[in-house]
Amino acid sequence: MADTDAGSDTDGGDATGGEGADSDPGDPDDPGDEAEHGSPSAPTGGLVVPVEPTPTLRATIAHAVEAAVDDGFSTIHLVEIASWRNGDPGADDRAASAERVLERAEAWANSDLDDLDERRPQVTVATELIGADEYLFGPDDYVRVLAAYAEEHGADAVLLDPEYTPVGNTTLLQPLEFALSNTSLTVETAPVTRPTRRERLRSDATGKRFVAMFGFSLAFYLVLGDPLYWFDWVTGVATAAIVSITLSRVSIDVEPAIPRTPMRVLRGVIYVPVLLFEIVKANVEVARVILDPRLPIDPTLNRMRVIVGSGLPLMTLANSITLTPGTLTVRARDSDLYVHSLIPSARDGLFDGSLERWTRFVYYGRASARLPTPRERDDCAILQGPDATEEMPIAAGDGGTAATEEDDPSVEPHGENRSDRGEAGATDE
Repeated sequence: MADTDAGSDTDGGDATGGEGADSDPGDPDDPGDEAEHGSPSAPTGGLVVPVEPTPTLRATIAHAVEAAVDDGFSTIHLVEIASWRNGDPGADDRAASAERVLERAEAWANSDLDDLDERRPQVTVATELIGADEYLFGPDDYVRVLAAYAEEHGADAVLLDPEYTPVGNTTLLQPLEFALSNTSLTVETAPVTRPTRRERLRSDATGKRFVAMFGFSLAFYLVLGDPLYWFDWVTGVATAAIVSITLSRVSIDVEPAIPRTPMRVLRGVIYVPVLLFEIVKANVEVARVILDPRLPIDPTLNRMRVIVGSGLPLMTLANSITLTPGTLTVRARDSDLYVHSLIPSARDGLFDGSLERWTRFVYYGRASARLPTPRERDDCAILQGPDATEEMPIAAGDGGTAATEEDDPSVEPHGENRSDRGEAGATDE
């Protein structure tokens, strides 16, 4: 009911928040009041508030209104940064859900502005869904999109919801604050009351993720034990409850839904024998190299930019690569996987993208599996040995010193190389 009331308030306040901004906000005869309510165009200057459905979103919106009035911001920009890419299966549904969240947040903001004691201030509320044209993996990607939006609309401050978690279930607030500190934007975290540990536990213990994780854990426990023995049921329920409370929000990246979740499980079952076949095949190839000294061993570290999304799909692909003999995932950094390969055929198989396509099949369906390989997208590189095509970027990313053009004229500057490859990857996506 609160949302409905807020939405009705905004219908009357649209004249001040958008098309009628030049007219007297207190004039009841203003024709702008009769206009259909919508998000007004964003004037120059303002406060950017990243939005996600969280327990503290309502309080964050209220604080954003207070900050806009007190600090003289002309616009409150409510933005949701997409954790998906346009064209992915289910992208339309996720975009529609995001739009509903933005509409609710906009209604709250307009309601708070209308409820001020004095006449409504000249503050407009704008909403937008951003970042859906590319995959965003880490804080740097989110900050880049957010900073670009702020620059485009002349905004100079960002207000963060303390419970903001845009990528699956991974809390990015501190990394976002750190990454935003490298921009010209002023960053503040809304000083709102966060849920207590008991409230979090109650929420986790009643959600769909908990139920799904509990059912899976209990079934797995009983498969390993004796489903006809009462003691196994008692210990199984206790174990499944502990696992579900602690890991349900980590292991399951989105709320289970029909038919998406059953279809993922079914496609995962199909993927298991495929992965086993790849493991057996790789075992044979590695064994041949070990038994025949004439065959080449060429250990190298390789980089591969993957297009599977973040969270659980990325973890699935990284672990599948590690389970395959001859390859070992050393690190996942944003959308890049750093993989050590033992023999040339293992590296070639990696660059041919078979496991990447199967991972996309499991999580997004058959249509999403039809994409160019990392080799065809030029999203792969050899980082070691005489055939190296790219410098080693990990040391610089961890605070060390990478080779530069001044240190070694034969090495391309890291920034230019990564930027060029990133542009190519974004275009191919």
